Amino acid sequence: MHAQRLTTRRRSRAVLAVGTALVAAATAVLSPVMTTAAHAEPGSVAEAASLMAEAAQQLTAIDAQVHEAEEIVAGQQQAAADAAARAQAARDALAVHEPQIRAIVHSSFTEKTQSRVAAFLTSESAEQLVQQMTTLDMIAMHTNSVIAEVAAARAAAEEAQAAADQAAATAQAGLTELQAQQAEVARRAAEYQSDYDRLSAAERDRVSTLVAGPRLSTPSVAELPVASGSAAATAIQVALSKVGSPYRSGATGPGAFDCSGLTSYAYAAAGIALPRTSSGQSKIGPQLSRGQLQPGDLVFYYSPISHVALYIGDGMIVHARTYGTPLSVTSVDQGGFRFGVRPTG
Repeated sequence: MHAQRLTTRRRSRAVLAVGTALVAAATAVLSPVMTTAAHAEPGSVAEAASLMAEAAQQLTAIDAQVHEAEEIVAGQQQAAADAAARAQAARDALAVHEPQIRAIVHSSFTEKTQSRVAAFLTSESAEQLVQQMTTLDMIAMHTNSVIAEVAAARAAAEEAQAAADQAAATAQAGLTELQAQQAEVARRAAEYQSDYDRLSAAERDRVSTLVAGPRLSTPSVAELPVASGSAAATAIQVALSKVGSPYRSGATGPGAFDCSGLTSYAYAAAGIALPRTSSGQSKIGPQLSRGQLQPGDLVFYYSPISHVALYIGDGMIVHARTYGTPLSVTSVDQGGFRFGVRPTG
């Protein structure tokens, strides 16, 4: 009995260390996440499971933030590509003036002066002289205009190139930071998974229940209060067909999923494209209260939003919750419930 308790305490200390490190990682390289510190040393299987559940929640919150960072970096990379295109267009515009500049260079100031002298000497009348001199002035004005246009085009090209260089640097910095975040999450997730795998079956079930809710039997779509053939029915049917699939950060199916990956996959089958992240999905429509939920609604949890599930009716959701817990059906009434949103085609 003493040996078992010692083993549990060591395991729990390891889990607590994982959770503490996760919080440090989140505050160091990501925006802050909601955490609940466990100050007391665990002395039972229940406390160990509670710490594991806490670590799992921290991990999924960090996962959600990394997904948001991925979208930010993708936006930065697109901005860099757009800036590079604008810089090339500015250089192309500058190149258009090259033949005119060459012609101007070939026409020296001395030649212009000689032309004016020639006009004076060859003019047969004062009127003809004025006409010739006016023509020469117009040529000079055109030359000055071309030079001004070239100067403006050159300045625009230089400005566009500087903007492109800055955008590229920003995108590269964002990518580097994102890669560091992804590597850190992967390392922490591996530690968590290792601790989880050392738990007994009963302990793993306890952790899964604490994190993902009690596992309920998987209903058929025909048993649910959803209109047959609707987009909601299609999404629910697809999601239910994936019950038992593993959770994997960043996974969007068909063999593994994270939470927003599952909802995106399910609604894609119904012809509706959803944002990639749980936070993004939470903004696609008006917020719905618990009592307003209908089958097919997306349900969001925690503050900031870090988890999304698919409401299937009769007070149940299907979701991909966290590491070590396969995709499952459970009650919608989980801790951290915020609101629902209804996808529309």
